[in-house]
Amino acid sequence: MGGLTIPKFTKFNLPFLGSQKLTIGLDIGSHAIKACQLTPVGDQYKLVSLGSARLPPNCVEDGVMQEPETVGQIISTLLKNLKLKGNKVAISISGYSVIVKKISLMAMEESELASHIQAEAEQYIPFDIDEVFIDFQDLKTNTEEDERTDVILVAAKKDVVNGYLEMLSAVGLETVIVDVDAFALENAYGANFGGETENVGLVDIGASKMNINVVAKGASVLVRDVVMGGRILTDTIQSHFNISPEEAEELKTGRLDPGDKMQELEDIFVNTCNQWITEVKRALDFYYSNYPDETIDKIVLSGGGAKIKGLAKLFAEETGIKTEIFNPFAKAEGDPDKIDPGYLKNVGPEMALSTGLATRSTNI
Repeated sequence: MGGLTIPKFTKFNLPFLGSQKLTIGLDIGSHAIKACQLTPVGDQYKLVSLGSARLPPNCVEDGVMQEPETVGQIISTLLKNLKLKGNKVAISISGYSVIVKKISLMAMEESELASHIQAEAEQYIPFDIDEVFIDFQDLKTNTEEDERTDVILVAAKKDVVNGYLEMLSAVGLETVIVDVDAFALENAYGANFGGETENVGLVDIGASKMNINVVAKGASVLVRDVVMGGRILTDTIQSHFNISPEEAEELKTGRLDPGDKMQELEDIFVNTCNQWITEVKRALDFYYSNYPDETIDKIVLSGGGAKIKGLAKLFAEETGIKTEIFNPFAKAEGDPDKIDPGYLKNVGPEMALSTGLATRSTNI
């Protein structure tokens, strides 16, 4: 991998030993930086600290940094303010520069599979093979009757990954994990709720994109990124009422009383949220077409968009599937004297990716 230590993109089960040191989880979004640090306590965690910092517009677009120096400065200031210990971090990426595909291959040993994929990957990836990092996870779906196995193949553009590594190195941080958003979300859910006996639709609604990950019996079987997020709602509110972006954000989050705008605002919410639901239903239809005998037990919403009042109820009504808001701190005990429980509950959904990254071991 070009001499760089790029760890596995895919999910691992961690041996949660008391002496194990975990990474600082850094979720570098298009709207904000979120940071989280945990320490393992038995099969649970202690929440050391967490926080976020807003990014200026256009610093990160579709998963690619446009202003690395600005992003680096904001990360450095955030970690300093949070007084986090250590410099080993885990990040995740998404967008056009990342390809996640499920392919079917003959079952073979992992070393043989690695060589086979490296040699054959070009037929699955729409990038020059020399310009990407490649990783995979064998889902081990082969049986005595069927010798073929499903493999999750991941490719990420080297220039994008290297851009993040160089930016973080410049501010004194060592990146030990480069993950994919969908798998960071999966790790967060698995660390808190297991999920080995259920089929779950994980939906993370960020500022500029929505990530959909169907996890069946603990393994990701469908990953989809949709360029649509909470920002479209802010932009629609701003345009409709001819107000500033700041006022639109205040209306969206409920911090500003809508007054006589209430009905119009509700109509905007429903229309936009239904667009999100339509994309999720499309992904679920694709899942059902490939696994006609399976069902989805529940949908779990995360990201800043998940905090919209009534969204879970709307999802449940439109999909017919039980829907809930993700609490990534279900197994993370925080000190109430240091971290206000009310604040923790409020920011929980948007901290899902950073929390999933913070469960990763520094021992790679």
